[in-house]
Amino acid sequence: MNDPLPVSAVIITLNEEANLPRCLASLRGLVSEVVVLDSGSTDRTREIAAEYGARFESQPWQGYVGQKNAALGRAAQTWALCLDADEAVSPELAVSIRELFARGEPEHDGYRVNRFNFYLGDWIRHAWYPEWRLRLVRVNGALWRGADPPDHLEVAGTTARLDGHLFHYSYADLQDHFQRILKYAPLAAAARARGGRPVRWYHLACSPWLAFFKSLVLKQGWRDGWRGWVIAFATLTKVFAKYAFLCEKQWSNRT
Repeated sequence: MNDPLPVSAVIITLNEEANLPRCLASLRGLVSEVVVLDSGSTDRTREIAAEYGARFESQPWQGYVGQKNAALGRAAQTWALCLDADEAVSPELAVSIRELFARGEPEHDGYRVNRFNFYLGDWIRHAWYPEWRLRLVRVNGALWRGADPPDHLEVAGTTARLDGHLFHYSYADLQDHFQRILKYAPLAAAARARGGRPVRWYHLACSPWLAFFKSLVLKQGWRDGWRGWVIAFATLTKVFAKYAFLCEKQWSNRT
């Protein structure tokens, strides 16, 4: 039996009873502690965390960046593995992480993992792949930054890549996907507006179709079959919604 690594897994949650068991099961025996920072769940998230031996704490929602930094700050170990509740460490990735620490103290300050997305009943091998994300970091010097969302993790030093996948069970169904597009689009628009960059007509007219082309053709999403087409049109919708909300905000500020 391998000993747990000097790593804290940190996860933020809100009503994640459907996803959390899979995530926590993938961490068993791998890390020294699991920190679940919740923002007011009303389902069985707390009970599930307790069943898997995770340290459960709660605080009011601070936004994605603020909440993830608060979770990171609760890590007791020198290293942190930052996960979302709808993600799970694959056996191959677990082996890569163990091999990294078996060689002694890791030489880099952060490690990127390749996220593999499960969508509408199948794995997406093109439209959303590869998707390298910085997730294993030395706590000292690591910080979440960016808009709210999208957010991203940064470290002060160098990074490298690990073998194996981080499984991502992205959306429960198509309705969940499009509901989240409409939820996040105003947030993305607000983040761009705070940057002081005005939106022009060509952003609304051209950017959605450029995003569609990138997803379907440049990323070869068509090879994912009908799911690739759905992803491409969903991407178009996401970009269109962001610029539409920006236009609305810009117009309302002038009246």
